[in-house]
Amino acid sequence: QVQLVESGGGSVQAGGSLRLSCTASGRITSYGMGWFRQAPGKEREFVAAVSWRAGIPYYADNVKGRFTISRDYAKNTMYLQMNSLKPEDTDVYYCAADRGGITTHHEYEYDYWGRGTQVTVSS
Repeated sequence: QVQLVESGGGSVQAGGSLRLSCTASGRITSYGMGWFRQAPGKEREFVAAVSWRAGIPYYADNVKGRFTISRDYAKNTMYLQMNSLKPEDTDVYYCAADRGGITTHHEYEYDYWGRGTQVTVSS
């Protein structure tokens, strides 16, 4: 069983930066890891993903060039560095883990989810 805990959310003005963290309990060396986000009344949206072993990133088009996903083996933690933030990036951000190790934008592929952290970007 894997538990995921997000942190690092907060409020920032447009153009600012935040770094989200997702710390995992349990062994995730072969997992695929991802970030998703969701606004009230909307579907959950893919943001970025990375394979824990190979570290190859995969981004949604609307965050490419602004967000960077990474992971730290020693800390069992995944990060999402978010730069040039826009008001439309305001959402609850969730991290997720896929036992199959797939780097994917499909929500249904992920087996474990964190509870989310709120990001608010003001104009």
